[in-house]
Amino acid sequence: MPEINEQTAQTNATGLVTLAGAGPGDPELLTLAVARALEAADVVLHDRLVSAEILALAGPQALVIETGKAGFGPALPQSEINALIVAFARDGRNVLRLKSGDAGIFGRLGEELDALDAAGIAYRVLPGITAASAAAASLGQSLTERGRNSELRLVTGHDTEGYAEADWTALARPGAVAAIYMGKRAARFIQGRLMMHGASGSTPVTLVENVSRADQRVIESCLATLPRDAEALKGPAVILLGLAPRKATQTVFPLEALK
Repeated sequence: MPEINEQTAQTNATGLVTLAGAGPGDPELLTLAVARALEAADVVLHDRLVSAEILALAGPQALVIETGKAGFGPALPQSEINALIVAFARDGRNVLRLKSGDAGIFGRLGEELDALDAAGIAYRVLPGITAASAAAASLGQSLTERGRNSELRLVTGHDTEGYAEADWTALARPGAVAAIYMGKRAARFIQGRLMMHGASGSTPVTLVENVSRADQRVIESCLATLPRDAEALKGPAVILLGLAPRKATQTVFPLEALK
C-alpha cells in the first residue's frame, strides 16, 4: 500500500484523504486498494466519469458527492473541490477523492495535493488503470514495441488555454504512438498540426469510446479522416495515434465470464 505523507500527519481528530484512480470504468479493472478505500470512506467526492457500478461499491455510511463536469460544460471550480476535501477531512471524515482512470494523468492531482499540504492534512495516493492502457488492450495492441516506438506520449487535446500544443515534430514521426485524451473537439486541430509537421494522412488512428464499459465502441480511422470520424463520438474517448486494431481473429470474453 502507498505510504501516507508523513510530513502532513495530523492528530487523530483529523481525517485521512485518499486520492485514487477508479480505472476506465469496468469495475473489474478497479484495484483492490481502491475497492477497499471505497468501502471504508465516509465521504466520496467523485468525477462525473466514475461509473455507477464502481460507486455502488461505496459503504452504506458514505456520503457520495459528484464534483465532475461534462466537457466544455458547467463545472465545479477546482478551488471549491479543494475546499470540500479539506473541510471534510478537518471534520474528521475519511475522505476518498475518486477520479476516473489514474488520478495522476490529467486529473489535477497536483493541485489537490498542494491544497492538502497547505492545510496540513494527511493523504495517500492510489494509482488506477488509465484509459490508454485499457484502450490499447481492447485492440490487442501494445503501447510500446521493439523496433516501432521507444517512447509513449500521453497528450491532452485541450487545457485551460484552449487547444493544447504538443511536440508535433516528435508525434509526426513514423512509428510514433500517443494516447490523446479529451481530443474529440480538438480532432481537426490535431490533424492539422500533425500533417503540418510531416505526418502522413495514412497514419493509423483508433478512437475508443467509453473505454472498458459495456457500450465501448472502437472506430478504426486514419489521420486523413480523423475529424470526420471524431464527429461520431458521443461519449468520452481516447484517441490512439499510431495504433490500429489487431487484425488476427480474437475471441474476447467479458471478465465476468472468467469467474
